[in-house]
Amino acid sequence: MTQNSSRFDGKIALITGGSSGMGLATAHRLVAEGATVIITGRDKTRLDAAVAQLGDRALGIPGDAASLTDLETLAAAIREQYGRLDVVFANAGIGAFQAAQDVTEAEFYRVVDINFKAAFFTIQKTLPLLSDQAAIVINASFAVHRGVSDAALYSATKAAVHNLARTLAAELAPRGIRVNSVSPGYIDTPAFRAEASAEAQAAVGATVAAGRVGTAEEVAAAVAFLASGEASYINGQDLLVDGGLISAIPAAML
Repeated sequence: MTQNSSRFDGKIALITGGSSGMGLATAHRLVAEGATVIITGRDKTRLDAAVAQLGDRALGIPGDAASLTDLETLAAAIREQYGRLDVVFANAGIGAFQAAQDVTEAEFYRVVDINFKAAFFTIQKTLPLLSDQAAIVINASFAVHRGVSDAALYSATKAAVHNLARTLAAELAPRGIRVNSVSPGYIDTPAFRAEASAEAQAAVGATVAAGRVGTAEEVAAAVAFLASGEASYINGQDLLVDGGLISAIPAAML
């Protein structure tokens, strides 16, 4: 997908978890295409650094996307400064990989809060701000489409947001609001690098038809497309951004 410098002229976009990785890459993409972007994150230092990269059409609002109080504060700040939203990318989330038998109740609620509760209430609290014909994109995962060992809890939360996109697409259609999700495969982000050694990254890349892990910018391009008018007849869908991981077997593995 090539960059179109005017697709988001005059648009106001919100990206949760926007201080690094796929969220920050998407913020860069939308700003480059004309949008004003609000990003959120729990780490104010990282958030401020991200805003400095993004420039004058970016605003960072610290907060926890799983906190209803923080989300209400966020919505109030957006209403006061901009009056509306045209795009929401519910991106905040974490990876959590352990055997089902080892998941504690505290870990269960931690992962559900960040991966599902945050997406649900981000959308709920910003609904009054959404313009007609607005677009919502939720970050899901390739794990929605494939059983992954030691990822039962993580995959279940991503299945939840995947279905949330489809059901909200039906619920919000009368307002002309479209809701879709993206399902990234293995993507090179700071979080991925923290969890996987260079050898492990190469190993998983070899399982992808494209022969490599993806980039945050490639996910950002997909999000920008779904959020743009070019996707005006795409609603309630999930877009895999996985290099063929789910649907194609690399020749080297045959």
